[in-house]
Amino acid sequence: MSNDTVSPAVGGGGGFRCTRKLTLAMSCGVIILVIALTVGLCVGLSSDDVIEDPPAFSVDHQANTFLLNGKPFRYVSGSFHYFRALPDAWRSRLRTMRAAGLNALDTYVEWSLHNPHDGEYNWDGIADVVKFLEIAQEEDFYIVLRPGPYICAERDNGGLPHWLFTKYPNIKVRTNDANYIKEVGIWYAELMPRLQHLLIGNGGKIIMVQVENEYGSYYACDHDYLNWLRDETDKYVGNKALLFTVDIPNERMHCGKIDNVFATTDFGIDRINEIDNIWKLLRGVQPTGPLVNSEFYPGWLTHWQEMNQRRDGQEVASALKTILSYNASVNLYMFFGGTNFGFTAGANYDLDGGIGYAADITSYDYDAVMDEAGGVTKKYELVKQVIGEVLDLPEIALNPAKRLAYGKVEMTPTLELLSSEGRAALSTGKPVTADKPKSFEEMDQYSGLLLYETILPSMDLDPTLLQVEELRDRAHVFVDQQLVGTLSREARIYALPLSKGWGSTLQLLVENQGRINYDRANDTKGIFGKVTMLLHNGGALPLDNWTTTAYPLEAYTIEAWRQQPQDAALDPAVSQQRLLRSGPIVYTGSFEVKEVGDTYLNVAGWGKGVAYVNGFNLGRYWPLAGPQITLYVPNELLKVGQNSVVLLEYQRANKTVNGSELPAVQFDAVAQLDGESSEVPQIAKK
Repeated sequence: MSNDTVSPAVGGGGGFRCTRKLTLAMSCGVIILVIALTVGLCVGLSSDDVIEDPPAFSVDHQANTFLLNGKPFRYVSGSFHYFRALPDAWRSRLRTMRAAGLNALDTYVEWSLHNPHDGEYNWDGIADVVKFLEIAQEEDFYIVLRPGPYICAERDNGGLPHWLFTKYPNIKVRTNDANYIKEVGIWYAELMPRLQHLLIGNGGKIIMVQVENEYGSYYACDHDYLNWLRDETDKYVGNKALLFTVDIPNERMHCGKIDNVFATTDFGIDRINEIDNIWKLLRGVQPTGPLVNSEFYPGWLTHWQEMNQRRDGQEVASALKTILSYNASVNLYMFFGGTNFGFTAGANYDLDGGIGYAADITSYDYDAVMDEAGGVTKKYELVKQVIGEVLDLPEIALNPAKRLAYGKVEMTPTLELLSSEGRAALSTGKPVTADKPKSFEEMDQYSGLLLYETILPSMDLDPTLLQVEELRDRAHVFVDQQLVGTLSREARIYALPLSKGWGSTLQLLVENQGRINYDRANDTKGIFGKVTMLLHNGGALPLDNWTTTAYPLEAYTIEAWRQQPQDAALDPAVSQQRLLRSGPIVYTGSFEVKEVGDTYLNVAGWGKGVAYVNGFNLGRYWPLAGPQITLYVPNELLKVGQNSVVLLEYQRANKTVNGSELPAVQFDAVAQLDGESSEVPQIAKK
């Protein structure tokens, strides 16, 4: 037997060893292949080729529906803006909305609230948007977030900060203007990281995030800007929520459409008979996907000096039912309106057949589904019934606040705004002297009043005509602190006569009545044209060398003054006035509360001004113009015991004649939003 011969025993053993080696070799080969493929995938694929999990919320363009966690989804949402109710009221308002069957909440984020001055940010109290959204999640809402940066919303400047125009006088907002996009980038870097944990893809409930707002109606039609804003928003949102736009259904919808951003539209009951054409317009910019009405209007906005806007509840419910019959998603704007506290109400220009400038009222009741105090209405019940036909109605017990009357409160005249004491207490900063009047924006002043003063030259006409060009918005005109008349942008009155011998100092007290919030985006405030006097030869003499004094009238300034000892009484010739001939007067009063509830400050018989309760600015009042007569006072502002009320009145006290009798206000249990202009005091006897 040669040495090459293998015995069967050895041969069997050799065969086993060879098989094991082959198996090990194959296993090692597979492992090496897997490693090689893995390395190849990691090294060779670009980031665009990485396979990601499907987004939690998306659009199914074949089935024309939303997908939530892979399942078809439709939302019926309601708008509620956190900045229009006090934080302690947020949960009760949201719970009332959820009880109506809504499964989603729609809200704006207001840049100017959170960033009131350049480099200054506010995230507390009524500005705690994160807390608001977290409460909404706890109350079982999905969230449609609308961060702007422009929001309209009948808010001052459409939510854009006034200081943009202080810092960049020639800025072109809502365009690819380098300064504007720089500031939006800074703002989003502050805002968006605070909200990322709330996105649906990160375990939160925000399903949609808006890019711009009704941009199709804006003159610019700047798609470079829109694409930049899309990318800037997407930088924070990614695939963790769906980006979308809203546009009015008309021939300009293409100006608001952004590539790779979901498009929706908006319309109210006045266009429900056009619904098929509206959907056709929407399909013209977005051929597939679910139909969405992002702003279905159950009410409407109201300006001073017009009738309060009302919409029939049955018509609203019927129109809602029609929209839902198309398997559309819908948002009711507003479901709860609330209040434009402080100086936050905006204005419009040439809106709905109106001519020129028109300021929004303080109440944002909007004839919404819920009323201004968060109560249910007949409209609420009708809408709830319709929602219940498409969504399950949760069983939620509601506990609304009581609405209480606290009666008559006498108001003591305490401070003249134009006096040396008034200037020391309520003006801010040093007066600025310049050739021309300084604007609110140049003074970095959000709202309130500016006082412009100059020395009158010798007149060669008696009377002469004072002309103020480009006044924004309203000016009380004084000579040596004696009222000679009122100029008004709303009324388009820009001139009045001055007579020789009236005095030497001309004073123009200019009120910012609210920056325009729609269409126009540069409604700076103050005096921007020439101020002139008519000459005998027909020419016009310019008035220069103006001193500008700022009265921002912020609540903390008013409250700091109120808490100081008030030693000196006003001159009876001033304090007993019915018509305030020597300028605005601050009136103070107090009232006792034994049980806390919602109430309404009735200022019937007063003229025009601003009201504060317990150091909080309720907002502007103007019962002489109407239709709003009462200001909503939330129960969250009140306390058991003594409470304070302050009026800064511009024009007239609630008195029938001059005399020592004190004027009064009244706290009622019922709102008056449908009043008419009247000079007759309507306060009950004590």
